[in-house]
Amino acid sequence: MASLSEEEENYVRLALLLKGVTPRAVRTYFDREFPPTSLPSTLSTSHNTLLDLKIKRIINQAQWNLLIPRNGVPDSKTFDVTLMICLIRNLTSINPPINGFDSLPLPGEITPGSDLARIKCYRNKLAHHDSNTIDTTYFNTAWREISEAVSRLGGQTMYQECQDLKVKILDQSNQEIMLEIKQSVEEMKELKLTVDNLGMEHSRVTENLRELQTSHNTLQTEYSKVMEIVKDPIRENIKELIKNK
Repeated sequence: MASLSEEEENYVRLALLLKGVTPRAVRTYFDREFPPTSLPSTLSTSHNTLLDLKIKRIINQAQWNLLIPRNGVPDSKTFDVTLMICLIRNLTSINPPINGFDSLPLPGEITPGSDLARIKCYRNKLAHHDSNTIDTTYFNTAWREISEAVSRLGGQTMYQECQDLKVKILDQSNQEIMLEIKQSVEEMKELKLTVDNLGMEHSRVTENLRELQTSHNTLQTEYSKVMEIVKDPIRENIKELIKNK
């Protein structure tokens, strides 16, 4: 992996931690709250709540298909982290972090709700990270907070996985992951540029439409004035004709 800088390795390791280890830690906690044998009946009982979440677009169609499969029964092994945390938040009495589930919890918060929010926030940060490098100071802080959350949710064995992953030599498969990440980052940059350009074009079109509407309103006003001017002489001529009769 000599071709990777330390900051690039940080990115790969954090991606492997968040995409490989943390989902299993969250699932371990999820299965304690929703034992696999009773998961189908629990989801069935909560159908109206789930439907409301779908209507509000908190649960998307793909996730809905996993919760209400056409064939077979729902299985937490098919659920992603976002869906599992969503179900825990909405179908259990879990206490939220001080600043809610959508903010990074304070370092001293170590409740299950805080650990789930911590993992969710770090995953979101990585997903929206616009480069394939992470500086070492941030990396060490994130790694410590995530691995401790993994320990509390998933147990000591998973915590040891985190420690091993932090120092293991990255092999060829990890190098391939890095190349895929680089390509994905470039594609995301291109997509963002395209979206920005579309946004600018939309703004121009909107402004042109606004100007056309203003011109249309002005023309209507002028037309009304002209018609009034034309009508007045006609009215006077008609009056004169009537008088003469």
